[in-house]
Amino acid sequence: MAKFKQKSHRGAAKRFKLTAHGHVKRGHAYARHLLSSKTTKVKRKLDKDGLVSKADERNVKRLLMYS
Repeated sequence: MAKFKQKSHRGAAKRFKLTAHGHVKRGHAYARHLLSSKTTKVKRKLDKDGLVSKADERNVKRLLMYS
């Protein structure tokens, strides 16, 4: 019998969320500063959540064990 439960990776838990269908949601980069040079369309697109790619999904889910 295992002595300890594993913990979710707290950094990953703050950055990623699981959808109802099991995909992993994420935020976009490049949306925090130097925004004056970006168009309104680009900034609006960066504000929406994206999905983690299939290649990385398995690794992220491993970090989000109990989240």
